[in-house]
Amino acid sequence: MLIAIVLYDRFTALDAIGPYEVLSRLPGASVTFAASEAGPITTDNGMLTVIAETALREVSEPDIILVPGGPGEVAARSGRSVLDWLKKADETSTWTTSVCTGSLILASAGLLDGRRATTHWLALETLVRLGAVPVRERIAFDGKMVTAAGVSAGIDMALALAAKVASAEVAQAIQLGIEYDPRPPFDSGSPERAPAVIVDALRARSRFAEQADR
Repeated sequence: MLIAIVLYDRFTALDAIGPYEVLSRLPGASVTFAASEAGPITTDNGMLTVIAETALREVSEPDIILVPGGPGEVAARSGRSVLDWLKKADETSTWTTSVCTGSLILASAGLLDGRRATTHWLALETLVRLGAVPVRERIAFDGKMVTAAGVSAGIDMALALAAKVASAEVAQAIQLGIEYDPRPPFDSGSPERAPAVIVDALRARSRFAEQADR
């Protein structure tokens, strides 16, 4: 079972690495990190570099595709190499997935037209403009398309997918193995529960707010 995780400059690390920690533990799984060109790819904060060992054109017929989000998605969805590869790979994939604003890349490739999908809460309006049907859910399944909300939701999505690919027992064993038992110190992980002043501050400096004003 080949799992292809798509990388591009300025992707968000946990969007890719969180699901990797889950999916790489599936029985028979083989994971490849792939980009337009093989080589080092830097994350959104410039502090971490991940090696894409394979060029996308060298990855044929992956069983699972995973597209992380991050501010670099703007460039990724304005170019053709990633979008063209996604269209082709999706023809034969069993599952095509994304985390956070990775769904904007899938939508730009035309893969989410009329489909229910989620993304980071700040990017939901952009998802509408790209033809998807946005839902305010942590994980959204629509056929073989699976999208996750912001960043940390990728771990939840990967566990839900693991249950479908293997079994609930396998997914639970993976969850226990990585000791995924979140108990955050604050109940501010969603705009519905976070203090309004925090929500407003984050929204004000969001690049999506800037795009909406244009």
